Amino acid sequence: MLLLTFYLIAITAEAMTAALAAGKRDMDWVGVCVIACITALGGGSVRDVLLGHYPLTWVAHPEYLWMTAGAAIFTALTARLMRHLHKLFLALDALGLVTFTVIGCQIGLEMELPITIVLLSGMITGCAGGVLRDIMCNDIPLLFRKEMYASVSMVTGGLYLIAIDQSFSELTSMLVPMGVGLTFRFLALRFNWQMPRFVYRDDWH
Repeated sequence: MLLLTFYLIAITAEAMTAALAAGKRDMDWVGVCVIACITALGGGSVRDVLLGHYPLTWVAHPEYLWMTAGAAIFTALTARLMRHLHKLFLALDALGLVTFTVIGCQIGLEMELPITIVLLSGMITGCAGGVLRDIMCNDIPLLFRKEMYASVSMVTGGLYLIAIDQSFSELTSMLVPMGVGLTFRFLALRFNWQMPRFVYRDDWH
């Protein structure tokens, strides 16, 4: 129940931030809603398609589509107020990342997949929605530029799997890795930690 609560908060927040991204590109209301739904629910959908896990989450729970679309429309109507909530959205985005990661790992474990694939299932769930948003908004995905994002997901997923292997309680196995992941993400934002970048310039003439 707690994880579901986190999940609902996360998809709502992801939909709202995606709506703002769509608004910055002058999209119409349909575009805003589509971008919001894809961002909030796309990570799980990509995971399910790749792993053959059906039905997709939003097919089994179509109310999630209404929830994310509604959050997007609300954001569009109150956009002037939303710019004052930047830090809150960053915190909720981090919560979404670690929540989606744990859910993705749980599904991988339920399907009895190899550990490597379970970790990838968590990372895809946590990160793919944002990648789809950036692609549809004609941006280089933030994940591929510099942000400590996928690394946070991998740490969270790895700790979750260790906790499960050590037979900790379900609540401890979930909350401790999520807490570490959130702390990692907040520290990365606070101190501007970045992944090493490959910069290549062809100077031949």
